[in-house]
Amino acid sequence: IDANLCLSDDPSDKPPCRGCSSILVEPYIKCAECGPSPFLLCLQCFTRGFEFKKHESNHKYEIMTSDFPVLEPSWTAQEEMALLEAVMDCGFGNWQDVAYQMRTKNKEECEAHYMKNFINNPLFSSTLLNLRQIEEARTADTAIPFKRQPTFDSLLSRDMAGYMPARADFMEEFDNYAEWDLKDIDFVDDDSDILHALKIAVVDIYHSRLKERGRRKKCNGLIQLKILRILERRYPKEVQDLYDAMRRFARVVGPIEHDKFIESHACAKVYERVKQVREDERRKRTMLVDVLQYIQDGRACQQWLSKQAAIDAGITPVVTTITTSGRRCAPPLNLTGLPGTEKLNDREKELCQVVRLVPGAYLEYKQALLNECRRQGGLRLAQARALIKIDVNKTRKIYDFLIKEGYINKA
Repeated sequence: IDANLCLSDDPSDKPPCRGCSSILVEPYIKCAECGPSPFLLCLQCFTRGFEFKKHESNHKYEIMTSDFPVLEPSWTAQEEMALLEAVMDCGFGNWQDVAYQMRTKNKEECEAHYMKNFINNPLFSSTLLNLRQIEEARTADTAIPFKRQPTFDSLLSRDMAGYMPARADFMEEFDNYAEWDLKDIDFVDDDSDILHALKIAVVDIYHSRLKERGRRKKCNGLIQLKILRILERRYPKEVQDLYDAMRRFARVVGPIEHDKFIESHACAKVYERVKQVREDERRKRTMLVDVLQYIQDGRACQQWLSKQAAIDAGITPVVTTITTSGRRCAPPLNLTGLPGTEKLNDREKELCQVVRLVPGAYLEYKQALLNECRRQGGLRLAQARALIKIDVNKTRKIYDFLIKEGYINKA
């Protein structure tokens, strides 16, 4: 392994990753086929199958690390270089400072190793001169062929069903043991006609199994994963996320049906957004009608403006007791001493005061609506009115209050 690439401790001396330009940290990857300048990748870019110009993700590679012994089994190449740098920085003989800079060896070990291998060793010069040649010869014979796969039972492995996109191949072939039926077959001249025909039939069966293996590789365009990714980038981010979530269902329908399925869900989301915009516009028009009604009554207009200011500030507005026609509404109900008041929170007490409903009746109506909502999975206003036989305006206020507070939800 090249000492200039692996053994320096100074981050500024280390080459950057060709994929993300980050400073390389051992261990990292060197392409065994790209050259003459080294093509280096960090482990993250390597696992993603990074490709650039002539470099392809299926090239053979070498693992660049200095975690191997050179002169003694207990000293790695990284420690050898660190010892030499520490002696150059601290000076020969300052073994305490050398050991402090080394951190992995004490001063006695540093002194003994340096004196044995770099001072008293007659082969010292030839050892250093031949170090690079020895390592280059060793790594040239042990270059690892590219073979990367997702972690077993990982999310990627489950989504891709063992497919390795960087190699355009599967972690395990379909009908992986089909060749076992052929390994002991041998055609000889003294075979009987029946035995010869039987062997031919076994070979034909094997060929059909190979065809099925190839067909499954092409199923649903899985081999063209990169092309599918490029095509999906044309869609908005929401549609891309929908494709990722629904990809596992593509195997049960054809490609056209799957695209229609995705488009229908995307259209549903667009409809929900448009519906929300329409509801906002309707509320604004209702607000404008209220303003036009109140504008003819100065006192009522002032109360309405105060109510809107309280809503904007997140404060519960004061209940208006004057109608647009100038008629005075009934005063709030006094709950003092009424049974069940202690079971209400402040907002429920305010509701009972406004709608002039005694706490015991409110609690009974609330429990009935909760039970019906749980049974139906939701509740509509019409169902609430059919369930509670009181004034429809009071029912609506109770229904809206329970919806707002989260006790029930709309059907």
